[in-house]
Amino acid sequence: MDPSDLQDVLDSVRDFIRTEVVPAEEQIEADDAVPERIVAQCRSMGLYGFTIPEQYGGLGLTVSEEVRLAFELGWTTPALRSLFGTNNGIAGHVLMQGGTEEQKSQWLPRLASGEVTASFGLTEADAGSDPSSLATKAVRDGGDWVLNGSKRYITNSPVADVIMVFAKTNPDVAGNRGISTFLVPKGTPGLSIGPKDHKMGQFGAWTADVHLDDVRVPASALVGGEDGVDTGFVTAAKCLAHGRLHIAAVCVGMAERLVHESVEFAKTREQGGKPIARFQLVQGLIADSVTDHRAGRGLVLDAAREFDAGIDRVSGPATAKYFCSEMVGRVADRAVQVHGGAGYMRGVTVERFFRDARLFRIYEGTSQIQQVIIARDALGKAARG
Repeated sequence: MDPSDLQDVLDSVRDFIRTEVVPAEEQIEADDAVPERIVAQCRSMGLYGFTIPEQYGGLGLTVSEEVRLAFELGWTTPALRSLFGTNNGIAGHVLMQGGTEEQKSQWLPRLASGEVTASFGLTEADAGSDPSSLATKAVRDGGDWVLNGSKRYITNSPVADVIMVFAKTNPDVAGNRGISTFLVPKGTPGLSIGPKDHKMGQFGAWTADVHLDDVRVPASALVGGEDGVDTGFVTAAKCLAHGRLHIAAVCVGMAERLVHESVEFAKTREQGGKPIARFQLVQGLIADSVTDHRAGRGLVLDAAREFDAGIDRVSGPATAKYFCSEMVGRVADRAVQVHGGAGYMRGVTVERFFRDARLFRIYEGTSQIQQVIIARDALGKAARG
């Protein structure tokens, strides 16, 4: 994208978030839902397809461009990004990375327009960080596949029009091999969605269990066609690597908002007749958060450049996701501390962000999984038994 065009996109998204979404944050929290008028605006702005290639109706942003957009999205409630995050991220990228041309042509334009919402069905009750223990199975039956199993904590599943379901297709191979991915549309007999999860934070971003009871899909539903048999884990790994950079950038945007809230509060809150901004211990909290934010921003931009160049698509995303998800937790904790008792009260932005931020250290690979990826990349064969 031309730099001036990208800046226009960023400016319009920033204005939309700060004038339309931020004033609605408390309503989104209370209702556990994003107002339909905001959803419609997201569709009209092209936010459902910013990573999808232009030939399929998206904006086709590079990762370096995408993370700059994610900085803006991070300024507000994560529920906004969650609306279209799966279309642009782990679910949409399943098709971009592994789909046939027919599958891409059928689904990607509808994902980009927001006509269709997609979900990424990998996690299970006993298979989160380690997909090798996947219990969902897909068995051939004539020209069809029959799927049985359950998925847990699946983002957007209550509103999903299609779910990318990962299932074991070859139980005779060990580890992460023998996994394939299937397109399962809403309304397919045997597919059901559990009640919405009641989470600690990130209200308005819906997750739920997905159940598959003798779900029959045609061979055309196998992502990648016959070439896609047993390649699901490789596809998932590529999608998650991209997603980690995006999540890292969202954490940077959230940290910037938390710094802003802390600074504004410190300037106006008085103790002993003077603003607490004059107290050096408060200044220390602010200084640490500013430094954390800037370090995270620089790391994400550098990792995104290397991702686009094909230099590092493994350790770079892992380091960015690990550092930034941990970093925003520290910044949120300091923001609550700067606010004192007010920071512990519902209805105060930093209290809500404190709860919202905690999830980033868990999904799309826990901090501990990122540590393993980073260490193994650095140590090579010496790290493997």
